[in-house]
Amino acid sequence: MINIKVGFGYDVHRLEEGYAFTLGGLEIPFEMGSVGHSDADVLIHAIMDALLGAAGMRDIGYHFPDTDPALKGIDSKLLLEKTINLIDDKGYSIGNIDATISLQKPKIAAYIPQMQEVLAGIMGISAEDVSIKATTTEKLGFVGEGRGVAAQAVVLIYKK
Repeated sequence: MINIKVGFGYDVHRLEEGYAFTLGGLEIPFEMGSVGHSDADVLIHAIMDALLGAAGMRDIGYHFPDTDPALKGIDSKLLLEKTINLIDDKGYSIGNIDATISLQKPKIAAYIPQMQEVLAGIMGISAEDVSIKATTTEKLGFVGEGRGVAAQAVVLIYKK
């Protein structure tokens, strides 16, 4: 019997001038950036929450609280590595990731292949097992007004 589990993650951050825009492990040139305790990488945070949820290990805030001064400004790629170690210690491997980024601008399609490579390398899976899509909200809501960015991720993990 194959023991598989599915997890879902969601994250959102506001966008403001004076911050770097980090997404999918890349710093993308843009006049605004994500605001958060860490580097505010919504894509990585959504993936982390999905992985932790699938493994029954609560959420990103439980493991990496925004009240921890040691995590201030931390690169989310390091948090993803720690998350991979947590699920690995529990005996799980990643099957695949499917994620969607909601963002009015900048256009990020050209960055997606590099995001897939970066994230796959951290997670120890093939880039073809990391699906990343981008959409706008047709100028509706905080995302459509350019005030924020959101990401959703679904993951499949299996017991080794």
